[in-house]
Amino acid sequence: MVSFPRLLAGVIVAFCAVSSNGFSFPRLTRSTITSRSVFPAKPLLRNSNALPDIASSSLVSGPATAPKRGILSKVVSKAALGFVALVLLQLSVVPAAHAGQKAAAAAAAPETLHTGQKIASFFRSFGIPDLGVLAIISALPVVELRGAIPVGIWMGLPLTTVLPICILGNMAPILPILYLLRNESLKKLMSPILKRAEKKTADLGIGSLERQWASLAAFVGVPLPGTGAWTGAMGAFLLGMPTLVALSSIFAGVVAAGGIVSAITLAGRTGGIAALGALFVLTSIEFLKGGKQSKEKKQDFLEADPYWDQSAVPVNVYKNKAPFTGKIVSTKRIVGPKATGETCHIVIDHKGDFPYWEGQSWGVIPPGVREKDGKPHSVRLYSIASSRYGDDMSGKTGSLCVRRATYWDPVMKADDPAKKGICSNFLCDTKPGDAVQMTGPAGKVMLLPEEDPTTDYIMVATGTGIAPYRGFIRRLFVEKTPAAEAYKGQAWLFLGVANSDALLYDDEWQEVKEKYPEQFRLDYALSREQNNSKGGKMYIQDKVEEYADEVFEKLENGAHIYFCGLKGMMPGILSMLEGVAAKKGLIFDDWLKGLKNKKQWHVEVY
Repeated sequence: MVSFPRLLAGVIVAFCAVSSNGFSFPRLTRSTITSRSVFPAKPLLRNSNALPDIASSSLVSGPATAPKRGILSKVVSKAALGFVALVLLQLSVVPAAHAGQKAAAAAAAPETLHTGQKIASFFRSFGIPDLGVLAIISALPVVELRGAIPVGIWMGLPLTTVLPICILGNMAPILPILYLLRNESLKKLMSPILKRAEKKTADLGIGSLERQWASLAAFVGVPLPGTGAWTGAMGAFLLGMPTLVALSSIFAGVVAAGGIVSAITLAGRTGGIAALGALFVLTSIEFLKGGKQSKEKKQDFLEADPYWDQSAVPVNVYKNKAPFTGKIVSTKRIVGPKATGETCHIVIDHKGDFPYWEGQSWGVIPPGVREKDGKPHSVRLYSIASSRYGDDMSGKTGSLCVRRATYWDPVMKADDPAKKGICSNFLCDTKPGDAVQMTGPAGKVMLLPEEDPTTDYIMVATGTGIAPYRGFIRRLFVEKTPAAEAYKGQAWLFLGVANSDALLYDDEWQEVKEKYPEQFRLDYALSREQNNSKGGKMYIQDKVEEYADEVFEKLENGAHIYFCGLKGMMPGILSMLEGVAAKKGLIFDDWLKGLKNKKQWHVEVY
């Protein structure tokens, strides 16, 4: 029979763990691609030099979801509350724990040692004191804090000693791990472990640094198989989190895990159920509270008046001779291992000083000079992959979707560094805190005409041409914007890539599709996995052609059609449309001219 103090201890520990973290369980989303896991299995591999120094943490350059001092105070307060949890736990359950230990010692019955106890016995055989043994095994992967706490109780040590030692031991290797992963050779050596960590931490997702902090703390804090401080450190590296923020998040998670494991160890099944039950209830409250706040808070502070008025769209505010300096928030690989090339999602902090609209582009000036003449590199344009409010909805960040440009030399049988894309490689190699010289925003051709909320949008993309459509879809379906409240039309997305590993933002599209099945349509053209009606590879024009009658009907009724991606897509698109027009008895040139005159035809290719 578990005593009331032990049962109460479980509740207290869970409450304090949640209070110290303020997290909610990471949200898993489904994918309809059968070859992928429940959450899209695209790795978030970072570049070898993509880990920030402490000086470049979000306390200096992160998104403005919280003031700089606010983040620091939050870290300190959460750590303090975590230690309060330890004190409350000790006051509640230690007497009962010692009674149990004495009874077990008196019984002196033979016991079967589990892995942690066997490892502890091994180190004990060298004469290492029990506290040293406990610190060592809590630092080891697989065992960690969750395996070390029961060992400490088995050793007969008081919880006030066991828990702090295990927390410190568990945290000891984390900072070295974060910095060692910057070494390319070690990173390659640890590749199998990193791949497993990628799958485990994939659901931490894309979002503000605060959201990543909470998700990582929850990931580390809930003692499930495959979670823990070691995996959390690798996840923080893959997410590109600033070092100080990653350490504070992992620490909060370790404290929470320590409380839960202590409750389970000391109070048995009932205490564990009570701890996890309280954790579930309190995190559910936090989740519902956060959801309510997000529903109540409208994204309208960057709107025109009325919201659809495009007379004041910012254009070329910053130019080549006087560029804007942005700061990298995060750089993450967002495609799977079988994708044809590497594509990264890059979040840039502009502090609200570089406004833009959905469908516009940013210019990026890579550092350095050209080898041929010593002049600065020219500007490269990239479509912005977020709404005007940014991924964190603060209005102070923006995102880019960039594919690393490389050239495979068949003679060298390797990538030729002399022929790699200067700007794309610079961006994909950035780490949090890095400075980026930017110009723009540029362009009006891809803007959304929002005056008529019943307008249908047909969006056709290849590869990173998906970028502006991500901003469109977030504005119309994800954020609480006036445009979203008014929109009654249908948005139809066509995306062409090589294979399912190369799909971009699939989890986001699937979530919108599930929530708005009548207003959002999604079709993929996977050239290496699908065949067209003629038995050949499925390219983007083939997929659009499958719905030619519907597409033409929508255009006749006023729909706007957008094309974004490699310029090589357009000949196939135009040829397909011309063939369909001929079958319908239309003169293609006249039909196309009519769309352009009505401003229903939008093209941005490169």
